[in-house]
Amino acid sequence: MNVETGERTGAFSAAGLTAVEAAQRLRRYGANSVAARRRVPPILVWAGRIATDPMAILLAVAAATYVALGDQVDAWVAGIALVPIVLVGVVLEGRADAALARLRDLAAPRARVVRDGVEQEIRAEDVVPGDLLVVGEGDVVAADGDLVEGRLAIDESALTGESIPVEHAPGGDVAIAAGTVVVGGRGTAHVRATGEASRYGAIAAMLRDLTPPRTPIESAIRGVVFRIGIAVVCICVAVAVSERMHGSPWTVALIAAVSLGMAAMPEELPMVYTLYLALGAWRLARDRALVRRLGSVETLGSTSTICVDKTGTLTHGRVELAEVVAREGDEETVLETAVLASEPRGADPLDAAFTRAVLVDPRVGAALLEDVPYDARRRYAAKRWRLHGEVIHAVKGALEAVLDLTHADPATRAEAWNANDRLAAEGMRVLAVARAADRAPLRLLGLAGFRDPVRDDAPAALAECRSAGVRVVMITGDHPTTARAIAQRVGFGADADRLVTGDALDAADDDARRALIGSARVFARTRPEQKLTIVRALRANGEVVAMTGDGTNDALALREADIGIAMGRRGTEVAREAAGLVLLDDDVSTIVRAIRDGRRIFDNLRKAFGYLVGFHAPLLAGAIALPALGLPLLLEPIHLVWLELVVHPTSSLVYEGDPADADVMRRPPRPRTEGLLRRSDWLRPALLGTTLALAVVALDAWLLLTGTAVGTARAAALIVMFVGQTVLVFVQRSPARPVWRGAPPTPVAWWLAGATLASLALAILVPPLASVLHLGVPSPSLALSAVGAALAATLWLEPFKR
Repeated sequence: MNVETGERTGAFSAAGLTAVEAAQRLRRYGANSVAARRRVPPILVWAGRIATDPMAILLAVAAATYVALGDQVDAWVAGIALVPIVLVGVVLEGRADAALARLRDLAAPRARVVRDGVEQEIRAEDVVPGDLLVVGEGDVVAADGDLVEGRLAIDESALTGESIPVEHAPGGDVAIAAGTVVVGGRGTAHVRATGEASRYGAIAAMLRDLTPPRTPIESAIRGVVFRIGIAVVCICVAVAVSERMHGSPWTVALIAAVSLGMAAMPEELPMVYTLYLALGAWRLARDRALVRRLGSVETLGSTSTICVDKTGTLTHGRVELAEVVAREGDEETVLETAVLASEPRGADPLDAAFTRAVLVDPRVGAALLEDVPYDARRRYAAKRWRLHGEVIHAVKGALEAVLDLTHADPATRAEAWNANDRLAAEGMRVLAVARAADRAPLRLLGLAGFRDPVRDDAPAALAECRSAGVRVVMITGDHPTTARAIAQRVGFGADADRLVTGDALDAADDDARRALIGSARVFARTRPEQKLTIVRALRANGEVVAMTGDGTNDALALREADIGIAMGRRGTEVAREAAGLVLLDDDVSTIVRAIRDGRRIFDNLRKAFGYLVGFHAPLLAGAIALPALGLPLLLEPIHLVWLELVVHPTSSLVYEGDPADADVMRRPPRPRTEGLLRRSDWLRPALLGTTLALAVVALDAWLLLTGTAVGTARAAALIVMFVGQTVLVFVQRSPARPVWRGAPPTPVAWWLAGATLASLALAILVPPLASVLHLGVPSPSLALSAVGAALAATLWLEPFKR
């Protein structure tokens, strides 16, 4: 068990563990994580892949049948063919697994500990008993421990169900627990239990074998494969029975059924889907967008609305004190009072900006008598100090909130609002400052205006969103005038006037609130919890919503959105855990790049699946039509193995790395209800596959009926099939325009096309290979005729593309 021995109050070093001690304890207690499922030995993994791969099962049946026929050569060939079939699948799936492993490493939770006297960030799973764990607001506690310094307010609802945060102080009887969330304060804890020995770990251990639900399209793909598989089995049985009824031996009937099964089974679909999403997610991570849930890649392609927080996303998140408007006294008095109302070591950038603006901190030597921290509902912060023998009340906050605390006359209020509106119209965030001595009433001293510079690339990013049919909604706690000014600066244009305040949302009934949210483009004076209301209303209106957030109180909205997007730099651990996508640079342009790449990935998946539709058509036609005509099989199991070795890498590698289409961000989002393949996505390749199948079957049947040797006829038909499939690769890369006007082929496409045609030439011209594959050598004129038939069957539709 990962438990530190000794008394709870045992001694510890303020310098924390040394690196050597930490390494020793990590070996002794193990990683601070719930143990994964017991790893299956690699040999059993391979055996499992073979036992569950439909193609491997059919090959095994074919090999056994050839043995029964006494055909030892074909039996050996079918048996040996199991190796490359399984190997290709393992290599391609291993590529996806490697990409996912790299993503898991990037997304691993982090923790801060004191080691060798230095505070440092490490992976949460490397925390060991005896560590000094440093936690602050927004952190997820990494391990059970005793608080030794600081005060914390912790949300323990994940463990206890109690919604009220629990206060913790050094010396308390209740230890802080792993998996809980710090909602206030900062402190240091002595780690006592990690991993499954922690309270959270014990619960997580019971849940580790639960499988997360599949995405809708993943479930649809598996459903299609399952239904086709059932249909294929039924058809194979029917073919075997038909062959027997026509007098064929049962072994020949079984080979015909196996060949049909191998031709019809679309076992590539799940592998291609997982591979594309995994590699797409890895590419997104290189573009500073970390995908935490693979299904988020699928969602990116259909995002129709992005709700973005202004600060740090549209702007730099860097506060600059731009102007002070002093009503009574001078600017120095306004700034001094603002500093007195600020937190000494708080994380609020406005507090830090006030502190930087004064020459001498007035809090030095002063005694704090009362502290009223900022609250989102009150919208002000207040402190009472004893300063140089005098009691001072200092208040800062939103102008309307501060004015309510004063007894300002109408003229003072009008003057203050005029100054506030002027600063806000210039895009500044405005705080009012008030002060009182002893029991005197508060009086308004003045206003301070802050500016957060707009990111240089934000206007271009928003313009690209508009061209892509993606609506951007800005959410901010700023004054409406400030919010409107910022919206205009980042390129909202006339939409900046479609503004709704948080108070308006609260005052509206459900129907009116939904209408307000549906029409708004800017939300001002909103509280963090209102983000959840906005997300729910947008989704109820049929939108696919991406939601950005960085705070603990954003977690519910991030989870509720179709895709939650957390800020990687300033976001809390809770926000990152709730999100499906983490922006490593907190930049709105990264969201746009992620949407563009999500659409690219989805487009390429459609191309690959369309290619597979076209690929299987001639295989099926040859397996069904020729036996129905009483002619020999065109494709025996060995030929189908050869074709599978072509289709797996082609469908997995050619389209996956294709660049985005030029118009990818000039078309509307994919509707929520739209499946992976639209009618146009499968109809065109199915039509081309059908014409190619007709060419293959017609040539083979004509040659056989005119007395051509079976091997020669098969070789000519395979030339039509292989050349046609190769052309289909390039045709499918350009589904919307003629292939000669599409994107130039990638090096991968050229290499795989060359390898495919080279394998065809070797199979026909090298006698040992031709003997194994039962192929003859067609005459040059017949070979050229076959090539012409392939080109005609696959290129005839190109001039009609629009």
